[in-house]
Amino acid sequence: MLFSESMNSVDMPRLKRPAPLREGVYETLLELIITRALRPGQHLVESELAARLGISRQPVREALQRLSTEGWVDLRPAHGAFVHTPTEDEADQLLAVRSLLEAESARLAAANATPPAIARLREMCRQGVEALEADEVDAVVAANASVHSAIVELAGNKVLAELAAQVDRRVRWYYTPVARQRGPQSWTEHAALIDALAEHDGERAAQIMREHTEHTRRSYHQRPDAQVT
Repeated sequence: MLFSESMNSVDMPRLKRPAPLREGVYETLLELIITRALRPGQHLVESELAARLGISRQPVREALQRLSTEGWVDLRPAHGAFVHTPTEDEADQLLAVRSLLEAESARLAAANATPPAIARLREMCRQGVEALEADEVDAVVAANASVHSAIVELAGNKVLAELAAQVDRRVRWYYTPVARQRGPQSWTEHAALIDALAEHDGERAAQIMREHTEHTRRSYHQRPDAQVT
């Protein structure tokens, strides 16, 4: 489906001009891609994007170039820009790296888990369950990301945090289509993980995190729209 035929379904804000335009366009388009408001394979027409954002085409072109460099958009000669469609191998590699990083984060976080930190994690978990029950997929994905980010932060390793941040946005991209599929099981696993952190059991926390991220990886490959190769 061409971009022009589906624009009315995309809630795209007009940008505030005081911010650097190319950065604002980049962040706006990236968030729409991550949340799948702009779907993999969708045609991105410069003129229509510019009109919807209330800006000229130049910053849109610059943002699309950056998104292409980072692998979010495919620029096809004589055809234009399209949201990148990730391959199963791309997703598998990214989610495997995520598992390694976050299992180590969980192990380290167990040593630093204070009562206030645990209370914060439990509140995030509660919000995630509420979002799931309300079938608010974007809120579920955001809550899931918040829990994982908080655990990485609690680990207290800056290098690990930087590496985890690099994969976080793509994890959200891959998690969005399976958020419903993972459902209550994901939040039950989060609760067990938080219990392990509260008990300062680093090895158990790491094991739960490995199993948790593996379940997400498998769910992604088993999603209804997955291509069988």
